[in-house]
Amino acid sequence: MRNQCWSWIGAVAIVGLFGAFAKSADTNTAPQFRVEESFDISEVPSGFPVGFCLLTHTDRQYVAYYDKERRMTVASRSLDSKQWQYQILPSNVGWDSHNYVTMAVDRDGHLHVSGNMHNVTLIYFRTETAGEISTLKKLAMTGEQEERACYPHFLTDAQGDLIFNYRHGGSGNGMRIYNRYDSTTRTWSRLLDKPLLNGEGERNAYPLGPLRGPKGAFHLVWVWRDTPDCSTNHHLSYARSTDLVHWESAAHEKLELPLTLNNESLWVDPVASGGGIINGCEKLAFDSEDRPIISYHRSDANGNMQIYASRFENGQWVRHVLTTWNKPVDFRGRGSMGFIGIRISGLSKAAPGLFTMSYRHRDYGSGRLVIDEKTLRPTRKQAPTGTNYPSQLKRPESAFEGIAIRRANDIGASGDAGVRYILQWETLGSNHDRARTGPLPEPGLLRLYRLSSH
Repeated sequence: MRNQCWSWIGAVAIVGLFGAFAKSADTNTAPQFRVEESFDISEVPSGFPVGFCLLTHTDRQYVAYYDKERRMTVASRSLDSKQWQYQILPSNVGWDSHNYVTMAVDRDGHLHVSGNMHNVTLIYFRTETAGEISTLKKLAMTGEQEERACYPHFLTDAQGDLIFNYRHGGSGNGMRIYNRYDSTTRTWSRLLDKPLLNGEGERNAYPLGPLRGPKGAFHLVWVWRDTPDCSTNHHLSYARSTDLVHWESAAHEKLELPLTLNNESLWVDPVASGGGIINGCEKLAFDSEDRPIISYHRSDANGNMQIYASRFENGQWVRHVLTTWNKPVDFRGRGSMGFIGIRISGLSKAAPGLFTMSYRHRDYGSGRLVIDEKTLRPTRKQAPTGTNYPSQLKRPESAFEGIAIRRANDIGASGDAGVRYILQWETLGSNHDRARTGPLPEPGLLRLYRLSSH
């Protein structure tokens, strides 16, 4: 599962490079952002990637990260100040790229922090005084099924209550647990009396979301995996809910919890194990009729890797193939994977009736698709290229071989549509969560950038 805060950015992954379906004269561009301010926050490890988090809430900004000594740290500042406060937390990361940090602020302004978990006891902190990171305290939540936690995720339900979910168990044998926070009693309890997703001891789900859709419903997309080997992902699936408690299929069929593999009404594409889909490749978008579209990659009947988009049309999921490649991409392995030979972005609305998507393929290079919304087929029509970050943010400062840029988008809000904050730092790629041998790059700077399109 991908952390809600961070994303991988490298020189070869920038949208707009030529490739199949990307050679039309596309001259439209989105508004150009420029750097208004930058803040050096801290030195951070450069030997492996792990997710950091940026959260802007009203007049305060919070950054959660690991410092150069690998200690979980939270930095905070007032938006009208360049002075940072720092709080080191009692948790140290090793080499595991799963162990991202994430945050949330509840309705009373208390900061919640969780992270550095890969099948270990739940790691969770909350402030005792709202807005004061010096009062962050390590706590349990419910105290039950918290000894093998991974993939923490905060979100807010339709009533504004803070929700937390995580995986209990391991890859190939796990379930997804949901808790609700009561801001009056400052306690957590189960949102659901059963896991939402249950692998029944034989598999586990890797979910995207729940994500809030255009009509307020929560949408959940996932793949199942049988073992720690990433090639054993299978059965792309979907469900939705208005309250995170009562769930239904895309065809409005009411669902019994937990959600398990054997319910065929949840299947978007019953990709077999070894069929070329990997957790994290699935992305969710909506068309102008608010129908969900799930993009992903998988092998076709000939064993060649292709990009697909499945949309719920006339009561069923309809698969649309977006590429006509003639090369297979075989992958397998355990732990955090680097580039497996294929990487895709999600569909982004670029213009009325048009989506765009970027990709990287080990044989076909990097490119960009322009997709007609009505047909979900590639088109040569022109479309804006999306967010244009300043060129100074696209070049790694370090000359160490293999270094790449990492970014974390703001999961909060700046309060100004023309202002955007991002975190940026540089590291080597994933190494299957194992320590590297040989020379390592020196710790690099974690920076906050304030971008403006005004």
